[in-house]
Amino acid sequence: MRDILPNQARRWDLVEQKLTRVLQQHAYEAIRLPLLEFTELFARGVGEATDIVEKEMYTLADRDGDSLSLRPEGTASSVRMLQEHGLLYNQTQRVYYAGPMFRYEKPQKGRYRQFYQIGAEAYGFTGPDIDAELIGMAWACWQGLGVESMVNLEINTLGSSEDRQQYRTALVEFLTPKSEQLDDDSRRRLTTNPMRILDSKNPVTQALLNDAPKLPDFVDAQSREHYEGLKQLLVAMQIPFRENPNLVRGLDYYTHTVFEWVTQDLGSQGAVCAGGRYDGLVERLGGRATPGVGFAIGLDRVVLLHEIAVANAEPESEDRSADVYLCVTQPECNGAALVVANALRAALPTLRVRQHMGGGNLKKQLKKADACGAVAAILIDDDSLDQRALTIKHLRDASMGQQTLAFDAGIARLQQL
Repeated sequence: MRDILPNQARRWDLVEQKLTRVLQQHAYEAIRLPLLEFTELFARGVGEATDIVEKEMYTLADRDGDSLSLRPEGTASSVRMLQEHGLLYNQTQRVYYAGPMFRYEKPQKGRYRQFYQIGAEAYGFTGPDIDAELIGMAWACWQGLGVESMVNLEINTLGSSEDRQQYRTALVEFLTPKSEQLDDDSRRRLTTNPMRILDSKNPVTQALLNDAPKLPDFVDAQSREHYEGLKQLLVAMQIPFRENPNLVRGLDYYTHTVFEWVTQDLGSQGAVCAGGRYDGLVERLGGRATPGVGFAIGLDRVVLLHEIAVANAEPESEDRSADVYLCVTQPECNGAALVVANALRAALPTLRVRQHMGGGNLKKQLKKADACGAVAAILIDDDSLDQRALTIKHLRDASMGQQTLAFDAGIARLQQL
């Protein structure tokens, strides 16, 4: 877990705003999830045999003896919320959420124990068109951030729950006689979550899997039709993709479509967005049969990608903490400065207006104005209110110099900054 300082938080705000704007443009509505849920929700939803539930959750007992856990992901919580408030059965919903998640993992660049996600979920839709909409929405996010050339889409189909179970049985039968050749994690997963072995990065394990049964051979005709329909839609949308038959995802609730957006620019932490379909999850959590599909964007990694992509493109906006800085010519002008500052914020709501605090001569104040990245300083004296005038000193363009303008004219000039 780490601190995000002001100079970093400005980039975070920019990335979050661009991402949520895309979701809103697609008519997805915001929900806010609690940080704590009953542990049983994640055990039933995510899966008791998953790494998340077995060893990565932060779990505690409250004063009543109930077991609670910090949320390790958002989908189970969103299903619980919508189901509890009667918003799922015989209805369609498109929602999104944002905030921190918690997993006890080995920290490294791009992977933290408190990490941040923006997730989008759609419920009540059965066809591949909604899968394509979500993938297209993620593609629009990358385009909005200018990182589309740095990410690649991988897709697969897991088939139905029955298909998965048949494949799981065949995979276990194949690997059990070879268990001594597996890496430690894969050997443990063989009896708990064997399909995760396909994700192993161990070269010996991957070599063994070359001759293993293939998941596509177990997928039924209806699932294949759904998958083919998705691919046709992606081609129509001109979204490039690669089929990855070993892509299975680490959560038990996935069925049919699964996908990941991956990058080569962040080292080993390559996945920046992952999702898929979970048609049986609502039933698993006690509701009536309701199809669902969604994705989660890893903000920590996307912020790193954005930093690489636009390191030289937006230096001024990234480093600026104020657009306009109010300086006072003498201490008695502080009251007038407060009034003018609020008038500027009302007239120019998109600009960030900072008033100097703490005294000091005008030279010192202008130095602080320059340090915070402001493009203009407003000099406040006793006549600023009476004369309804703004004295503007341009800090980034020496040719503009210093001007005293009527308030409305000054507002017009500041709008051009």
